[in-house]
Amino acid sequence: MAEDAPGRGRRRPVTRDGAAGGRAGSEAPAAEPDSGRLRRVRRSYDAWARVYDWFARATASVGGVRAACVRSLDLAPGDTVVEFGCGPGVNLPALREAVGPSGRVVGVDVSTRMLDRAAGLVARRGWENVSLVEADAERPPVAAADAVLATFVTSLFPDPYAVVRRWCDLADAVVVAAFVPEGNRAANAALRAFVALNGRLFDARTDDPLGMLAERTAAARRALDDGTAVRERDRRLFGTIVVEAGRDR
Repeated sequence: MAEDAPGRGRRRPVTRDGAAGGRAGSEAPAAEPDSGRLRRVRRSYDAWARVYDWFARATASVGGVRAACVRSLDLAPGDTVVEFGCGPGVNLPALREAVGPSGRVVGVDVSTRMLDRAAGLVARRGWENVSLVEADAERPPVAAADAVLATFVTSLFPDPYAVVRRWCDLADAVVVAAFVPEGNRAANAALRAFVALNGRLFDARTDDPLGMLAERTAAARRALDDGTAVRERDRRLFGTIVVEAGRDR
């Protein structure tokens, strides 16, 4: 596992081919063969990239979820943070501010069009220390980092436990935000409709989509319980979103 010394960061991003993470827009490591699930996720997010970008930015402060995620990472100047499922880059400004110009932010996503929008943001801000990689979070393209963030991503994995445990192995802090049907009746009805409308995306081939969502959120939680020493849980937005944080420090 690669080590580094800047700031408090003890780790640096290293791609699977051994090269240090490059600048935004650099070529990503060769992709492994797509599964049917991965193709569905990519096509869905590619198709909705423009709308998703607008919606995510318009709702970025709702419920204080994204700000709570960044706080829970406990980042310091010089740290390296990797965001899996970075989408159009809504969290990149806060992450970059937290690690400062001496740190590094790596955004990972499977959607080319999402990354195109994130790359536009990086270019406009002139960030030299923000990298973007097209890759699957199930097979992380980095070997080490100080922290990992994933917002509304773990419900897409058939086996969230295995994925999140993998993240715990490569980072000192892992923070996950996820939908969970623990809110009131109206909030759960909205969640049920959302999952039903996106059934192919979530592989929700079940009569109980909220049950499947709860199972995947619980699996990610167990992975953090088993893979980290210090645990925090913060329920937001009428209980429909949970921020789970696990740290080794």
